[in-house]
Amino acid sequence: MIVEEYNQAVDLYSDAIFRFILKNCRDDDKAKDIVQDSYEKLWKNYKSVNFSKVKSYLFSIAYHTLIDSIRRDKKRGSWEEVNERSLSYSNSYTDLKELLNRALDQLPEKQKMVILMRDYEGYAYNEISEITGLSVAQVKVYIFRARKFLKTYIGKVEVLV
Repeated sequence: MIVEEYNQAVDLYSDAIFRFILKNCRDDDKAKDIVQDSYEKLWKNYKSVNFSKVKSYLFSIAYHTLIDSIRRDKKRGSWEEVNERSLSYSNSYTDLKELLNRALDQLPEKQKMVILMRDYEGYAYNEISEITGLSVAQVKVYIFRARKFLKTYIGKVEVLV
């Protein structure tokens, strides 16, 4: 088969192959992908395919590609079918709020005050500075130190959850 015959095969059979695949899979995008894959496989082997047999060759490739896709989708499964509770396991009780409160109680009073104002109340640095009478730089330092202490005290979140 020559390149002109390949182009003619695209013009003659692409719509018929698309309809054939679409009737079987009922997914427009998947059908387009399968048609494209079929023509790609034909292009890779166009020298060994006789033009008189190209229609059956294309339908055969499309059918086998559809079967492979269906098998792959069955193995893959669906996220809607997954029970998330069956995937997690916890044999210990962790109350994150209680742990966080204990960690906050370990902080010096000024650090506790500024970290709560910043992270819990959502105040900006300059607002915290005005409320507490500290400089903006000192507020940032206290927040940095408080977060650093909390990080080392609590540890990794993955361990807690």
